[in-house]
Amino acid sequence: MKKMGIIYGSSTGTCESIAQTIAEKLGVASADVIDASKITTDKAGEYDVLLLGTSTWGDGELQDDWYDAIKVVKTADLNGKTVALFGCGDSESYCDTFCDGMGIIYDQLKDSGCTFVGKVSAGDYSFSSSVAVIDGMFVGLALDDINESDKTEGRINNWIADIKNNL
Repeated sequence: MKKMGIIYGSSTGTCESIAQTIAEKLGVASADVIDASKITTDKAGEYDVLLLGTSTWGDGELQDDWYDAIKVVKTADLNGKTVALFGCGDSESYCDTFCDGMGIIYDQLKDSGCTFVGKVSAGDYSFSSSVAVIDGMFVGLALDDINESDKTEGRINNWIADIKNNL
C-alpha cells in the first residue's frame, strides 16, 4: 500500500476522533495522523496519499487550523498524489452550509494535479445546501456525528471500502 498521511483540523475533538478511526481501519500509524496546525510542506510531500479532514464552523467556514494548513499543503507537490476528503458538519443547525469546509479544501486543491477519490452520494443526507456537493455527490465523506451518529460507523466503512482500491 502507498504511504498515507491523515491531516485533520478539529476544534472539539470530533474530527480528530474520526481521523483516528479512519487511521485504525486503514492501518495508518499514529505518527502519520497529523493535526493540521502541525503540518509542514516537507511532511505533506512525504505521502503518496493524503486524507484531509475538517469540520465546518460559523457560516460555512474552515476549521481554524486549516487556514494556514491549506497554504502549506498547497506548497507541497501534489501532482500525481491521491487525495480523499472527509468533513464533519451539523446538518440540522447548519443545513445551508453542511460540510462546506470540505468543499473549500476541495476548491483550493482541485487544480493542484492531485487525483481526488471518495465521492459520496448526497442522497442519503438531510441538508439544504453545501459547497461540498458537485453533481449530487459530496467531494468526500460527509459526517454529521451530532445528529446522525448512528450512521457514522457505516458511512466510514462504506467510504473506506470505496477508496481502498485507489490507495
